[in-house]
Amino acid sequence: MTLLDALNRRYAVKRFSDNIIDPDRINTLLEATRLSPSAFGIQPYRLILVQNPAVRAQLVSHSMGQGKVLHSSHLLIFAACMEVDVSMVDQLIDHLAARRGGGIEAYTGLSQHVKSYLHDMNAEEQAAWVEQQLFIAFGTCLTSAALLDIDCCPMTGIDQAGYDRVLGLPQEGLRTVAVCALGQRHPDDDAASQIKVRLPMAEMVQRLP
Repeated sequence: MTLLDALNRRYAVKRFSDNIIDPDRINTLLEATRLSPSAFGIQPYRLILVQNPAVRAQLVSHSMGQGKVLHSSHLLIFAACMEVDVSMVDQLIDHLAARRGGGIEAYTGLSQHVKSYLHDMNAEEQAAWVEQQLFIAFGTCLTSAALLDIDCCPMTGIDQAGYDRVLGLPQEGLRTVAVCALGQRHPDDDAASQIKVRLPMAEMVQRLP
């Protein structure tokens, strides 16, 4: 399947089948999402994969009653880190030194730059920046799922605080931003036959000379 074929086939599933996506494809999807671009490579968010029906049943009431939260193969939570501090930058530098070599001192300039960048943001600006990074990964996940023939339904219209309580995220320094139900479309999902509608290329793209 080509990229454009996959994206044309992709849609927000309204009804999932009972089929469970095999672990290899789920792991490939998670790895693809992990490899998403992120400013400075910090990745100030975490992915939480939920398959337990009991936990997911509790989340339905925090999802505007959308049964797909329960009746899908897996539920993937995109959670933002509530605080991005110097320890997270130090962790990044440790990873860089371990993978690229050169010792931690080789990355002193980068470390100082990133810490200064984050320090100059107030709490509201930092929260917005974190969500920007998260949504880059969210888009990567949707495209990758399409290429892996995994159907999904991305959702942001949820009670984020409700999700946080059920999943115990504040204790982990995390907060829910978006979720994505993963699985296989049901043969009777009428939404699958609807023609995809997007802005025409001439309206979407401006080609400057």
